[in-house]
Amino acid sequence: MKRSKIKELLGMQPGAEVLAKGWVRTKRGNRQVKFIALNDGSTINNIQVVANAELFDEELFKRITTGASLAVKGELVASIGSGQAVEIQAKEIEVIGECDPMRFPLQKKDTSLEYLRSVAHMRLRTNTFGAVLRIRHAMAFAIHKFFNDKGFVYLHTPLITESDAEGAGDMFQVTTMDLKNIPLDKKGNVDFSKDFFGKKTSLTVSGQLEGELGATAVGEIYTFGPTFRAENSNTPRHLAEFWMIEPEMAFYDINDDMELAEEFVKYLVQYALDHCMDDLQFLNDKYDDGLVGERQAVRVPGPLGHRLPERARALPRGAALRQAGHPDRLPQGHQGLLHEAERGRKDRPRHGRALPEDRRDHRRLRA
Repeated sequence: MKRSKIKELLGMQPGAEVLAKGWVRTKRGNRQVKFIALNDGSTINNIQVVANAELFDEELFKRITTGASLAVKGELVASIGSGQAVEIQAKEIEVIGECDPMRFPLQKKDTSLEYLRSVAHMRLRTNTFGAVLRIRHAMAFAIHKFFNDKGFVYLHTPLITESDAEGAGDMFQVTTMDLKNIPLDKKGNVDFSKDFFGKKTSLTVSGQLEGELGATAVGEIYTFGPTFRAENSNTPRHLAEFWMIEPEMAFYDINDDMELAEEFVKYLVQYALDHCMDDLQFLNDKYDDGLVGERQAVRVPGPLGHRLPERARALPRGAALRQAGHPDRLPQGHQGLLHEAERGRKDRPRHGRALPEDRRDHRRLRA
């Protein structure tokens, strides 16, 4: 019998003989019947397996613990309990892999993100990280679909480069030289001619340079790949590695840029609402009760900036500061738009340069 994913089973009508495989989330019951919550990662929702104790050996039930992997054959039947439309009436249960309940770090109780950092190899199996992974996958697919449907060409730009993209950020240096024996030139500087590429190279901070060249060849391109920034900062605004989207278009003016950006945002939000609602609702209920509502507001026809609720409206940093007069008087939702240095003083120098009042770039969108 071919295995069916749990996401598929939850959408099926009762009456079919099915095979499900997954990991045990919880087990409960009494001497007559056991209820097993099974999940295979295809959805945040579990399917309930009902096992009549008369059909199975007690030793089998002892091996079924949280984290164990099972293969369950049975009949898909209408559920009499709340929370699910169907469940599996088990006829055969095979324990594929056992799990020591005393050592397994993920139990039914709520687990903090701080604790999950200490068991990073297991955190992807939690509801939170599973939801994030599925949403991220859907967004990556939607990004490619959006640009492909508009006739853009997907451009792969180098990850190792000597270009700093107009000083876009501090760079991680790449070298094959022996760090205990760095070759020097006659002036005492590092002799990069002895390095692998014969020059100083780093991990990319942007594919903008190659993207602009691509746009002059095929008209419209986009890059979507890993980007690296070496700023020594621990604020929520900074990541050492992230994936960035950079469209480059020939013959576009500023209005074309803004129209594309707005259409892009609306498309992704709509795609998430259409394909990831269960995961979004879980994150909404657990972490941010405005997550779903704010994204539903993005779908309203009309200019995006005039339709978003106050928490979701993102004014340019300089404009927000000018309107408020001081960082401490920014409306709720705008403080997060400021870099740490900007929160302290409007034009505090950073790395020897004054922060610009308005650092907008209509061509570059981050994911």
